[in-house]
Amino acid sequence: MTKYRTKLLLALITLIIGVLIGLGLLLGQIFKNFYLETLNSRIQKEARLLANSIEENGPLQGTNPSIINELSDILDVRITLLDEDGKVIDDTKRPNSLGNQKQKEIIASIKDDWDVKDRHKKVVDEGREFRYYWYPLNQKGNQSDGLLIMSTEVDEFEEGNQQIWLVLTISLVLALVLIIILGSRITVRYTKPIESATNVAMELAKGNYRARTFEDRLDETSMLSSSINILARNLQEMVNAQEMQQDRLTTLIENMGSALLLIDHRGFIVLTNRTFREFFDLEEKELRKVRYHEVIHFQEVNRLVEEIFMTEKRVRKQILLPYQIERRHYEVYGAPIIGHNNVWKGIVVVFHDITELKKLEQMRKDFVANVSHELKTPITSIKGFSETLLDGAMKDEDTLRNFLDIILKESDRLQSLIQDLLELSKVEKSGFELSLQKESISGLIEEILPILNERAREKGITLDVNNESPVLAEVDSYRLKQVFINLISNAISYTPQGGIVEVGVEDAGNHVLVSIKDNGIGIAQEEIPRIFERFYRVDKARSRNSGGTGLGLAIVKHILEAHEAKIEVESELNQGTTFKVLLNKQFHEGIHEGE
Repeated sequence: MTKYRTKLLLALITLIIGVLIGLGLLLGQIFKNFYLETLNSRIQKEARLLANSIEENGPLQGTNPSIINELSDILDVRITLLDEDGKVIDDTKRPNSLGNQKQKEIIASIKDDWDVKDRHKKVVDEGREFRYYWYPLNQKGNQSDGLLIMSTEVDEFEEGNQQIWLVLTISLVLALVLIIILGSRITVRYTKPIESATNVAMELAKGNYRARTFEDRLDETSMLSSSINILARNLQEMVNAQEMQQDRLTTLIENMGSALLLIDHRGFIVLTNRTFREFFDLEEKELRKVRYHEVIHFQEVNRLVEEIFMTEKRVRKQILLPYQIERRHYEVYGAPIIGHNNVWKGIVVVFHDITELKKLEQMRKDFVANVSHELKTPITSIKGFSETLLDGAMKDEDTLRNFLDIILKESDRLQSLIQDLLELSKVEKSGFELSLQKESISGLIEEILPILNERAREKGITLDVNNESPVLAEVDSYRLKQVFINLISNAISYTPQGGIVEVGVEDAGNHVLVSIKDNGIGIAQEEIPRIFERFYRVDKARSRNSGGTGLGLAIVKHILEAHEAKIEVESELNQGTTFKVLLNKQFHEGIHEGE
């Protein structure tokens, strides 16, 4: 902007200098011409007046030389009189005048054209300028009695002319200095707002929408500054709104549970989200300027994309894709992106993870099948033995008693299964609440020991309970008793005769650790993740003989989750199993301590 200001000032000064020089030349020439015209007019009048005076005094020969000299002194001119033959009658030679020889040459030239209209001549000799004026005496037609010649040096005129030029030059220089000062201030005054507006415009072009220019007065430049500020504010508001929308959109896309893939019309990947990159194990830098088939190595996905490209129609498919050590089910939805005027822009593909839905659907199917199977066995037994009794077997008292015992056992088994189903439904029900209070965990285990000791004695199993730590915890005592009864019962059931089941309670800081350890048949490592599923049995024959329904550990899991507690399993085949329950001393709803 400084260059612009300098150029503007230089252009203005150059223009003004040109105008002033032209004006000075014009004024100098006007003064010079006016002075010359005035001088010519004055001497011509003086020559005519002098000629009339000479004519009134009679013949030229009778003219008094003293009068001529006096007039020459008064008028400060050289006077030369010629008779009718051109002979010099009188000549008042003055200092600094031309020499006689030069004077004779000029007089000779004047005699040749004495009757010209202008009757004056300019003569330059040795750098000096002289003016000659003549007037005929007693002119009658083309005849006259003589000729009056007046001459003067115009040095004074040159001095006056030089003074005029000096005054004009000084005046022009002063005017130029004043104009430069005023022009500089005016230029700065009017270019500074433009410079400020330009700087702000450059900042806006760079993306700095907080830049503002100063508004100091009400004129055209202030209107420019005000307009620039209004534009900057509008741009800032627009960019802020756009950034807010972009942040919202980016946050939504990045954190959506479904994987998103956007491909342009050339097959290049334009946009992905975090879920997509995590699933396909890709870095964001790997997705720059690459086509989709270069990074996606699943043929099912590539075929789906190709189908959309070829048909330009929406496609929805369910596909099964490997992910790390497992496989996941995805519902893939793809659609073409058509812009204005049916311009093909690309396609968008969304991967919805429906693995959990598939698992829930399978669990529902398995649950129905397992419930049906579990109910079928006791009902079939009851029905079969009842029909046998009705067919006549009831007349035999021993057979009758034996069959009724079997029917009673199967009825108890059926009742236990129904109770476990109802209990599981209750703890899984939405809005299930615990009745919490401070309880001694050791005391709860002591309360359930009479129920378990009889079963342990029947199998010859030693039940070793370590309740030396009277630790308190905020729990639902009734539900927690269910947990410990189930876990200790399972330990007794799956431990051979003569085995040992150890129950221990430890204070673990903010938690209470309860461990149930046996030396029974153990659980294979691949089966441990499934033991908390409904109707899942490690040893199906033994669990049926022991009267288990396959729902106990599922109930245990849900009760402990309601307590925000943890359960861990450590097991080795034919070596035994250890269940560890980690309870919070203080219940905090929605916060899982110890994680």
